[in-house]
Amino acid sequence: MRKVKFTLVLGLSIILLLSSIGTIERAGAATPTNGTLMQYFEWYLPNDGEHWTRLQNDAANLAGKGISAVWIPPAYKGTSQNDVGYGAYDLYDLGEFNQKGTVRTKYGTKTQLKSAISALHSQNINVYGDVVMNHKGGADYTQAVTAVEVNPNNRNNEVSGDYQIDAWTGFSFPGRGNTYSSFKWQWYHFDGTDWDERRDLSRVYKFRGTGKAWDWEVSGEWGNYDYLMYADLDFSHPDVANEMKNWGTWYARELNLDGFRLDAVKHIKHDYLRDWVNHVRTQTGKQLFTVAEYWQNDINALNNYLAKTNYNHSVFDAPLHYNFHYASNSNGNYDMRNILNGTVVAQHPTLAVTLVENHDSQPGQSLESVVSTWFKPLAYAFILTREQGYPSVFYGDYYGTKGNSGYEIPSLKTKIDPILTARKNYAYGVQHDYFDHWDIIGWTREGEGTRANSGLATLITDGPGGSKWMNVGKQNAGEVWYDITGNRTNTVTINSDGWGQFYVNGGSVSVYVQK
Repeated sequence: MRKVKFTLVLGLSIILLLSSIGTIERAGAATPTNGTLMQYFEWYLPNDGEHWTRLQNDAANLAGKGISAVWIPPAYKGTSQNDVGYGAYDLYDLGEFNQKGTVRTKYGTKTQLKSAISALHSQNINVYGDVVMNHKGGADYTQAVTAVEVNPNNRNNEVSGDYQIDAWTGFSFPGRGNTYSSFKWQWYHFDGTDWDERRDLSRVYKFRGTGKAWDWEVSGEWGNYDYLMYADLDFSHPDVANEMKNWGTWYARELNLDGFRLDAVKHIKHDYLRDWVNHVRTQTGKQLFTVAEYWQNDINALNNYLAKTNYNHSVFDAPLHYNFHYASNSNGNYDMRNILNGTVVAQHPTLAVTLVENHDSQPGQSLESVVSTWFKPLAYAFILTREQGYPSVFYGDYYGTKGNSGYEIPSLKTKIDPILTARKNYAYGVQHDYFDHWDIIGWTREGEGTRANSGLATLITDGPGGSKWMNVGKQNAGEVWYDITGNRTNTVTINSDGWGQFYVNGGSVSVYVQK
C-alpha cells in the first residue's frame, strides 16, 4: 500500500512539473505535447451574461488550436452585475443567488459556468479559477471602527490620531444565507479600508484593535503594500486564514478546477499563500497547477516571493512583459539581445508563465503598459516557440477588445493562429539560441523523434530585415522549410550539416517549419 501511495504522489508531482514548463504528457501517450494557456477574458467584455456560453461553444476550437488550459475570470459575485470580478463580494455565489441586484454575474449563471467547464474537460482542456482573496467589496452594512490615517506613500507612517469611522465591513450575504458557508465577515476580519462613510472621506485607514497591524511579509512598495483596495483581509486573524482555506477547497471541488490563478499576491502574506496552496492540494488530492500575479518589474522581488512560497507555484513573468513593452515602443532602438534580461523565464524556466498582455496592462487599465500591435506577433512567437516557460495567450489579443474609443485592440487571430500551430506541431526538441545582433535574434528547435516533421526556426526583428545562419540539427538535412506565418515566401533547404540561411522582413517575424 505504501508503495502505491508513493507512486501516486510522485506521478502527480511529475505532472505538476511538466505543466509548469508548458509540456504535458497525456496519460498513456509517449509523445509530449506542448501546453498552452489562454486567459479567456478581457476587461471590456459585454455585460450580457453570455460569456460562459461563448466559452462552452469555443471549447472544440480552442483544443484544435492547441490550447490545453483556460484561465477563467473571477466566477463569483462582485459589487454589481458589471463587475469584472475583482471587486469580490461573495466568493460562494457563482451566479446562483439574487445578490447585488442580480443572480448572474457579468459572465452568466453557475449552471452556464459548469456547462462550459464540462465542455472544456471533454476536450482535455484544464480550467484554472481566478482567486481574489486580498480584499472584499460591496459590504452589506457599515460598522463603527477605530482607525488611524496613514500616509498613502508610506503606509507605515501614521498621520492622524485615532478616531472612529463608519467602514463598509459587514458582510451577511442575505441572498445566500448560510448555504455553503455560515461565515459572516465583521470589521475585525480586516485590517484596513479606504472610505469613511460617516465623513464621506477617502483615506488609507489602518484599523485599531488587539493585534491589528499591516500583514507581513508583503511587497515593500509604499512602505508596506498590504492595503490595495476595499476592505483588506487580515490574514493574521485565524478565522480569516481558516475560512479562505475552506473556501479554496470548496471552489476547487465545486467547479472541478484543475488549478488557480492567484490575484494580487504581493499584497498578501507570502507564507500564507504557500500554506493555502498546500492545504487545497492536500484536501482535494489534486496537484492543482497554480500561477501567482506578483505584478512588479523587479526580478529580485519575484525571486523573494518564489523563495518565501517554497517554489510551490509559478508566477507570471511581468519583467518579460515589460521588456516586450519597451521593445515595441523604442522605434527600433531596443537591443534585442537583452530581451531576456531580468526575466523570470531566464532564471526559473519551469516556474515562469510567460505572457504578452493581460486585462490589467491593456489600454485604459490600472497597469497599462501596452505592447504595440506591430510587435505582438513577434512577442507571441517568442513565448510560443521557445522551450522555456508556460505561455499564456490573451483573449483580448486573440479576439480583440471592446473598449471605448482609444481602448480597442484589433483581433490578431490570423497572426497568432500560425504560431499556435507551430507550437502545437513543431516546437519540440533541443533549442539553439542566436541572440547575437542588436535587431535580429533567432532560435531553432531540432525536433523530437516521436513527433514527425517537428523542429522549427524562428527569427524576429524590431528593425531592418535580414537573415541568420542557424542550425536545426543534422537529422533534418535535405528538408525544405517554409515560413508558416506567410510573412516570407522563400523556402530554406537544410544542408547536410543541419544548417540553413533563414530570412525575416523588417519589424516582423518568421517561423520556418518543414514543408
